Amino acid sequence: MKCTRIALGVLSAAALTAGLAACSGADDDNGSSTASAGTSAPAPSSTGAAAPATDKPFGPACSAVPASGKGSFSGMSTDPVATAASNNPVLSTLVSAVKQAGLVDTLNSAQNLTVFAPTNDAFKKIPKGTLDKVMADKETLKSILTYHVVGQKITPDGLSAGSFKTLQSAALTTSGSGDSYTVGTDKANVVCGNVQTANATVYIIDSVLMPPK
Repeated sequence: MKCTRIALGVLSAAALTAGLAACSGADDDNGSSTASAGTSAPAPSSTGAAAPATDKPFGPACSAVPASGKGSFSGMSTDPVATAASNNPVLSTLVSAVKQAGLVDTLNSAQNLTVFAPTNDAFKKIPKGTLDKVMADKETLKSILTYHVVGQKITPDGLSAGSFKTLQSAALTTSGSGDSYTVGTDKANVVCGNVQTANATVYIIDSVLMPPK
């Protein structure tokens, strides 16, 4: 889970406030369940895109996640999303942003969420002066953070060619196949996806998403 703290730091508070309340469990057409465990690798989806080979976390940044403890995949699965993120060192900036935006309780209490969590490095892509201004503007921060949260659980299959309404209200598009997916118009890459927490599915991304003006 090596990657998402950046935008969530800034986006966390807002995205989590809007995002938390919106994203976490029910399957639907866009986020239908992947093939059950024990079966052979899923066949390509109806859109022709190959589905991930497993329903486990995937992506290059997943190798940085601890094998055990609260910050491990199993440890995160037992905590609500804001708490789980706070145990992941790569998401510390996002967690700070969520706290600043006052979204911790909102995100932890919401159900059936999908959170696109920027890593610390993602936040570092934003000029320091700009980031400082956003962190000091609670309403702007909330808008950004909630743009990273969808009020339904989305499985990897659902990311192949999807468009989802975020807690911020604007739509967020996704595309890709297998274990390679991008999010938003700026094409943020999913670096560790399908991470489960007690109330959300998390996709760690390498850039902070900015809502349309």
